[in-house]
Amino acid sequence: MRVVIAGAGAVGRSVAAELLENGHEVLLIDKSPQAVSVERVPEAEWLLADACEIAALDEAALERCQVVIAASGDDKVNLVVSLLAKTEYGVPRVVARVNHPKNEWLFNDAWGVDVAVSTPRLMSALVEEAVSIGDLVRLMRFSQGEANLVELTLPEGAALVGTRVGEVAWPQDTALVTIIRGARVLIPDPDDALAAGDELLFVAAPASEGRLEDLLSPRGQKRPREDPGDRA
Repeated sequence: MRVVIAGAGAVGRSVAAELLENGHEVLLIDKSPQAVSVERVPEAEWLLADACEIAALDEAALERCQVVIAASGDDKVNLVVSLLAKTEYGVPRVVARVNHPKNEWLFNDAWGVDVAVSTPRLMSALVEEAVSIGDLVRLMRFSQGEANLVELTLPEGAALVGTRVGEVAWPQDTALVTIIRGARVLIPDPDDALAAGDELLFVAAPASEGRLEDLLSPRGQKRPREDPGDRA
């Protein structure tokens, strides 16, 4: 897979190194001569250019890319790169870095973004995930299709403890993706019984999150509903 990364800072270089280890072809673009440090990721292609300019993206042959990652430290740059990648070059998958949470609402399909990754929000979500039991934690938002990756650790006393996965009437637009049980990662099977302490990962529509949290809460403890936007 050919991947172009706009922004060769610490984030862009780290992503490039991971992708190269997994056998992908990577091109890093940055307009700063100081950022273009070929020796740091020698296996990658490098281009000293402004990724917001059509001429630079033509030189990068974006039409041959399967993925573009807008990873600069400037949200305006990341939005422009995402929009150009999607509308001018038809890149199938565009991933964009969100630097400031207040700008997160802009990173959607209107700007060509398929997946928005907010570093501050991801860090706070990981903290919540580590300490929260029985509370739904939003880990990632998928811009395309308006779905979220959410997690909940099933608490003691939850109504569904001991219930088989196939017997649960999950809310509409909700899919149980995996169950993490201790050191094991389980692909959900209809005959699997849910256990207290299971870490459940779902892909769910924002409108379904409140019903999902109610369903997984301890018996008789309905949680106060909130506007899904409050979690964003």
